Amino acid sequence: MEKKSTLLMRAAMQGFLLLLLSFHAFAQNRQVTGKVTDAKDGTPLPGVTIQIKGTTTGSQTGPDGTFKLEAPPTATTLVFSIIGYENQEVPMGSEPLNVKMGASVKSLKDVVVIGYGTQRQAEVTSSVATVKPEDFNQGGSRNPLDLVQGKVAGLSITRAGGNNPNGGVSIQLRGASTLSAGLQPLIVIDGVPGGNLDLLQQDDIASFDVLKDGSAAAIYGTRASNGVILITTKRGRAGEPTYAYSTYFQRDAVAKRPDMLSATDYLKLPGTTDLGGRIQMYDLLLDEQNLSQYHNLSASGGTGNSNYRASLYYNDQNGISIDNSRRQYGGRVNVNQTGLQGKLSMQMNVAANFNKANLNGGAGGDFEQAVQRNPTAPIFNADGTYLETNAFNNYNPLARLQQTLNERDQQTLSGDVKFTLELMKGLKLSATGALIRNSWNDREYRSKESRSSMIDYNGGGYARKHNQIDFNKTFEGVIDYSTTINEDHSITALAGYSYQYFTSEIFSANNNGFLTDAFLDWNLGAGNAITNNALKRPGLGSSKEDNTLVAFFGRLSYSYKQKYMAQVVLRREGSSRFGANNKWGTFPAASVGWAINKEDFLAGNAAINQLKLRLGYGVTGRQDGVANYGSLVTLSTGGQYLQNGTWSQTYGPSVNPNPNLKWEQKREWNFGIDYGFLNYRISGSIDLYQRNTVDLLAQYRAQQPPYIHDQLFTNVGEISNKGIELIVSATPVSTKDFTWNTDVTFTYQHNKLESLSNDLFKATYFEYGSLPSPGALGNAIRVQEGQPLGNFYGKRFAGFDTDSTWLFYNAKGERVGADQITANDYTVIGNGIPKFLASWSNTLKYKNFDLTVFFRGKFKYDILNLQDLYFGNAKWLPNNVLRSAITKNARLKDDPQYSDYYLEKGGFVKLDNITLGYNFKLNTKYISNLRVYASGRNLVTMTQYSGLDPELEDNGLTTSIDNRGFYPRTQSYTIGLNVGF
Repeated sequence: MEKKSTLLMRAAMQGFLLLLLSFHAFAQNRQVTGKVTDAKDGTPLPGVTIQIKGTTTGSQTGPDGTFKLEAPPTATTLVFSIIGYENQEVPMGSEPLNVKMGASVKSLKDVVVIGYGTQRQAEVTSSVATVKPEDFNQGGSRNPLDLVQGKVAGLSITRAGGNNPNGGVSIQLRGASTLSAGLQPLIVIDGVPGGNLDLLQQDDIASFDVLKDGSAAAIYGTRASNGVILITTKRGRAGEPTYAYSTYFQRDAVAKRPDMLSATDYLKLPGTTDLGGRIQMYDLLLDEQNLSQYHNLSASGGTGNSNYRASLYYNDQNGISIDNSRRQYGGRVNVNQTGLQGKLSMQMNVAANFNKANLNGGAGGDFEQAVQRNPTAPIFNADGTYLETNAFNNYNPLARLQQTLNERDQQTLSGDVKFTLELMKGLKLSATGALIRNSWNDREYRSKESRSSMIDYNGGGYARKHNQIDFNKTFEGVIDYSTTINEDHSITALAGYSYQYFTSEIFSANNNGFLTDAFLDWNLGAGNAITNNALKRPGLGSSKEDNTLVAFFGRLSYSYKQKYMAQVVLRREGSSRFGANNKWGTFPAASVGWAINKEDFLAGNAAINQLKLRLGYGVTGRQDGVANYGSLVTLSTGGQYLQNGTWSQTYGPSVNPNPNLKWEQKREWNFGIDYGFLNYRISGSIDLYQRNTVDLLAQYRAQQPPYIHDQLFTNVGEISNKGIELIVSATPVSTKDFTWNTDVTFTYQHNKLESLSNDLFKATYFEYGSLPSPGALGNAIRVQEGQPLGNFYGKRFAGFDTDSTWLFYNAKGERVGADQITANDYTVIGNGIPKFLASWSNTLKYKNFDLTVFFRGKFKYDILNLQDLYFGNAKWLPNNVLRSAITKNARLKDDPQYSDYYLEKGGFVKLDNITLGYNFKLNTKYISNLRVYASGRNLVTMTQYSGLDPELEDNGLTTSIDNRGFYPRTQSYTIGLNVGF
């Protein structure tokens, strides 16, 4: 009995202990549930990390933004974090929790794209600039790069053709570093090198990341000497489907008109004749009722394993010139998908652009004719035909536009897919395939009534067709590994292989002698020139070119407590363009960083949020100046000969082969400082760089024999560049209702041509900028050893003699007539490359209003005013009608001469953009955001330059020449709408 009681008591005790343990376990853990959404639009946020404060216990939100986790009874606070949003600490209380997270401007900039991957901004050791949509230039853009014009220190973006919808942009990073073509940085879109900007619309772009120095760009090898611009498009995210619609309407107005003589003022001059007309040709060439419009509709959504973003757009751009437009439409689809329990992912991008460009209007020559046309000349003759004149090759531009057709149809398609497989924790293998196809069909027809047909084709019409198809095929494989050891040592390594194949196919044909304009260019065989030897011979041509790039690359990055950082890069690349003796090149780079603010002596200083030093060195190359077969023996057609009654074609070497031909090589040092103070109320960077480009590509005189031709394209010479870049971002005012953010960029750049010769090839200078006829005025710019690039080289003005003819200084400083000046008296008279670039952006927000004011300027350079040189000279009346002929040039009674008399200071400051917007607060579940805005661009230009616009082509070697032909510079006014559903 006693034994049985003991057993019962023992069992009871065990049950009681189990009950206590169960109760204790129940009391120790509690289940917390909730949902996380975007504070702005209320959409669910998947992938948010939730951690119990002070522990490593946590969870993540699912595709619908919901979460649940087990929390101990002592837990009081949860920490919510995700890239792009401010971290939030939320007290635990009654569940479920509803957490709204706000986007963080600072955190959006924390991750930057660096090429074949991303990196935290705090760990970047190279010079990389990032521009996000909130910092883009406001209003309608003609080109995607307009969005970042003036936003990146050291990056010069110029639209030499003004706001011409078919005009391109000129891009140059950290000054000119070559003597041949190819100044543009490498464009990489969503990881694919050689991307086409036509595929991008402003509402589809998520970021621009500019790799500025050699240590950042070396991973792209032979195409990186001009820098690299990485463009990332917007992607989808999991959650309920969302929609966004953006639109704007824009009109251009002439900013400044040429100061031309009116018919009344013109007739007051001696020797003039009244031809009866009173209509200014310049006004007739303008479409002052122009209207451009843009529409973009996007949709986004998905689940935790699959999401998408798709957009469609229509962009109708009309220029200030009549008969000048560009209409385009297309779309873009991005798809992300994961599988195999999250170990396999796919990213796919498909984009298309279809555009039709009317190239007929907008020709600079038309406005040149308007400037020099007699203001009393009528448009039509008495019989209704167009009035033409012959002096100085004049033509009636209105007649040309009426009698000529010039159009381009272009289709650009791209597709890329990337698969990434996680082999083990931290180790991933990815493969990317991409195809870009760009084709265009040009058509041109000149009526048999046109002046050019009368002169060149014996009164018959002229037709031309030109078709071209370009392909860019890419395959890249990358394996990367990242790990953290003891929470202090972060290591990231990657190795990759890249293969790119480019091909271009061209076909063109032309004929003339068309007796009717009825068929336009759709019946080339009807031209009489095929059988009539008295006419110009028809043209027929076709060609195909290709080139291949193969590369192996690697990168190793290390960080210790985000305090000490180092990175090394190596790319080994081969190109079919290079000579047999230099097929492969090696491009190394290394950089280090030191976060001083994380040292113990500054760790407690709340005022210093970031203070990082960077030092990098990198070697990059440039192969753009090398023709596809420039190193090989190539044949071209010669004359024909008659043999046995049959005409046979001859062939011969077209160029001298060069088996030693290779890439230009740039070696660059960069020292930088990144800083952030007062909780990032003040932040920015300072960079100092020194770069030397060696093995410059240029044409040199070759000895005959052994060479067949007298020119050889080869590697000789060196250019040095140095500069300073400064970025300051500040928030001077931040209150509940009002904030003011301001950003300043500043750039100083200086270059010098160190050498042009080696043991085999000798040269002391090259000349550029040939001045047009009439008059043998020579070249405007000389590039000379030991001198900066962009020097104007010519005569020094010494006044006028008593007959109002030119006087110049000779080499001895004596004032002599123009006929006594020789080439030995020429000297450097100015420079056309700006030494300083600056911008100042201000964003002010008051409640629902926002105002952006953006200034931009270039300083310390000269402009050669060719319009004044040719059309401001009274001796050439009646064909020159600029008012300067009777004002500032009134003393001149001599033929035009090129000298520093026509050089003017070119510095300017532009009020480049003002945008006022209003964000509506709507209490509706159907519209998540609604913003309306009005914008003005190129509103005010402050300058001493007397011409139309001081912002000219200043990139490259032929800089700051204000040519006679021009496209009117305009102010743009835009109203727009952004709405989200």
